[in-house]
Amino acid sequence: MQRPEVKAFFDSASHTFSYVVWDPATREAAVIDSVLDFDPASGRTRRDGADAMIAFVQAQGLSVAWVIDTHVHADHLSAAPYIQSRLGGKLGIGEHIRQVQQTFGTLFNAGTEFQRDGSQFDHLFTDGEHYRLGDIDAVALSTPGHTPACMTHVIGDAAFVGDTLFMPDYGTARCDFPGGDAAQLYRSIQRIFTLPDQTRIFLCHDYKAPGRDSFAFETTVGEEKRGNIHVGHGVSEGDFVSMRTARDATLAMPRLLLPSVQVNMRAGQLPPAEDNGVRYLKLPLDAV
Repeated sequence: MQRPEVKAFFDSASHTFSYVVWDPATREAAVIDSVLDFDPASGRTRRDGADAMIAFVQAQGLSVAWVIDTHVHADHLSAAPYIQSRLGGKLGIGEHIRQVQQTFGTLFNAGTEFQRDGSQFDHLFTDGEHYRLGDIDAVALSTPGHTPACMTHVIGDAAFVGDTLFMPDYGTARCDFPGGDAAQLYRSIQRIFTLPDQTRIFLCHDYKAPGRDSFAFETTVGEEKRGNIHVGHGVSEGDFVSMRTARDATLAMPRLLLPSVQVNMRAGQLPPAEDNGVRYLKLPLDAV
């Protein structure tokens, strides 16, 4: 099985792992799930994390072909357009971004100028679509449930699963966002479980399960199948849905949900400036 090189970057504020993945033979690379630093108290953005990824790519002499988001993140702003402006590559996301744009475009009253057709991205991946990263075979798999547009990108022996799965000792993603569905997430995970057991899984988040002292971002299909506390050991769909539904009812909304989604549904672009030249993020009251 083809084996790409992978470098992880951790954003401690959102507990997010971003990745540079590349073909060691051709040096062609993809940037996956990048983070734009954002302070909600001041409304200020920074690019420290993105700049670290850019510096790494440049130091390694890599050529970026893709800047991918696995889904519309609800806990951080994407740095995809900034990274593209510095390194090139195509912005990509799953084709069901259109459903997310329709839902949240309505919530934020984004107006007719906000296109809900995914045209803000350079490429919309379809389920089962094959592409290449240098000489390495890659495939995009639709794995909804956390959100409708979630995709897993399998690049050689490495699967980038977004928020679908966490480390085995932490479990699985929540399903209570608009368009989320616990039964759908279960089936998506079963699809991931059909990959070879030795497939490396790279996670988008880690929160350190009780008893574990360090953050982790890599596991395997086999380890998830055997040990995931929510869906391993052959847990049935019904039992998973019951567990996930009850657990989600106890969770608070992510701190950056409202800022993140209205930016990320625009492919990481901030909302257009108003007549005073300032960009604003909206906070819908009593609507979520």
